[in-house]
Amino acid sequence: MFRRQSMRSIFICTTAAISFCPVAAFSQGAADNYPSRPVTVIAPYGPGGPSDRESRLTTSKISEILGQPFVQDFKPGAGTMLGSALAAKAAPDGYTLLVVSTSFTVLPAFYKDIPYDTLKDFAPISQVTRRTNVLVSSPEFLARDFLEYIAYVRANPGKVNFATTGAGGVGHLSGEWLHAATKSQVTFVHYKQAANLIPDLAAGRTDVTLTGLQFVQPLIKSGKLKLLAVTDAQRSNLLPGVKTIAEQGVPGYTYLAWQGFSAPAGTPVAIINKLSEAFAKVVRAPDVAAMLEAEGGAPVGSTPAQFRQLIVTETERWKKLVQENGIKADP
Repeated sequence: MFRRQSMRSIFICTTAAISFCPVAAFSQGAADNYPSRPVTVIAPYGPGGPSDRESRLTTSKISEILGQPFVQDFKPGAGTMLGSALAAKAAPDGYTLLVVSTSFTVLPAFYKDIPYDTLKDFAPISQVTRRTNVLVSSPEFLARDFLEYIAYVRANPGKVNFATTGAGGVGHLSGEWLHAATKSQVTFVHYKQAANLIPDLAAGRTDVTLTGLQFVQPLIKSGKLKLLAVTDAQRSNLLPGVKTIAEQGVPGYTYLAWQGFSAPAGTPVAIINKLSEAFAKVVRAPDVAAMLEAEGGAPVGSTPAQFRQLIVTETERWKKLVQENGIKADP
C-alpha cells in the first residue's frame, strides 16, 4: 500500500488540476441522445492484468451498443485513489466514468483522509462481473484440503506463511477474516509485486495464498499448486466438485473479486439507468460471458441499487474487520 504523507502530496496537484473542470449543463431530453461524443472511462490502475482485460472487454462492447467510443484513461497511483479522486470531481454529465473494483471498498477502512466519499461522491451504475477466487498451497504443503489446512494451522500457530499481494489489500484482509473466523493463526508475508508471489508459492518458498483462479488454473492442473477450496459464496462452474469455504464450516465467508462502473454523483438518473441496462446487456451476451468464464469470471449486470448495496455492505464489513483486529495497511 502507501503512506499518508505521499498520498496528501499527490492529491494537492490532483485537486488543483480538476478544480477548473466545468460542469456541463444537462436537460432531461439529452439522455435520449446520450452519448453524443466519446466517453472517458478512468481506470485507477496501470494497463495489463485481469482488471484491465475485463474493463477493456466490456467498454469495447458497450461502445458498439451505444455508438460512441468508451476510452479507457489509465490513472494509477495512491492505491487507486488518484484515479477515483479525478472521477469524483469530473462533470456529472455521463462522459466520465470510473472502473470500480474490490479495493474501492477496502481503502476507507484504513484511511480517514481519502479525498472523496465512496458513497456520497459517486453514482453506482452496475456491478458487471465477479471472479472466482481460490485458496491454494505449495505442492509440498501437508494439507490436502481446507479442513486439513485449518487443522494444521491450529496445531501449528504462526508457522504457516500466508502470502498476500500487499498489507492492507483485499487478499490480506480476506486472509485475516478467514483465520479470525476459524480461530487460527498464520504469519502473513506481504509481497510488493504480485508477479513474485505465485512462483515462490510453486517453489515452496511460501505456503499458501488466496488468489484469482485465472492466475493459477494452469498450475493447479499441472500439479504445481494444490487447490484447497473455492472462496466465493458459491461453487465455480469451472470447479463444480470443489467445495467453498462457507460450505466447510465458515458460514458467510466470501473472498470475492468484482468489477463495476460508477459515475460522479449528480449524473442524471436517466443516463445512469441507460448505462446500467447497456452494461447488463453486454456482459450477459453469450460471447462475452464465455470469455469471462474462461478466465474464472462470471457476468453479473446488476442494477444501480444492487451495486450500491454491494459497496455499502463491503465497506462496512472491511471497516469492522480492521477495527476489531487492529489491522494496519503498512507493515
